[in-house]
Amino acid sequence: MNGTIHITEAALASLIGLTAHEIPGVVGMAPANLREGIQRVLGRAQSRDGVVIGREGGGGGGGAGGKDGGRYTADLYVVLAYGVSIPTVAQNIVERVEHVVKAQAGIELAATRVHAVGVSHA
Repeated sequence: MNGTIHITEAALASLIGLTAHEIPGVVGMAPANLREGIQRVLGRAQSRDGVVIGREGGGGGGGAGGKDGGRYTADLYVVLAYGVSIPTVAQNIVERVEHVVKAQAGIELAATRVHAVGVSHA
């Protein structure tokens, strides 16, 4: 194949957010920062809300997979259903997200961290 494929961090965050929503026990995503919180209040929540993409080993202009600037990391801020096993759901999120990102984007995440920031009656 000729040419290159560039997957933006926003696209990667959307893929991860959509995948996390599919996991049983996940009620939703929590704002990861003030800007997301304001957008959610204004009714502009997006599939990438609650997902923060970072780089391990620096940050420079790498393409898909971050070959030139370190590998991608993902932090997910989730709200879980009351009564579920938080460690079990968190592990399910990590496994599924890492599998989907590898299968659909061809990217291996250096780290996937789940932050359970709330519990809700679903």
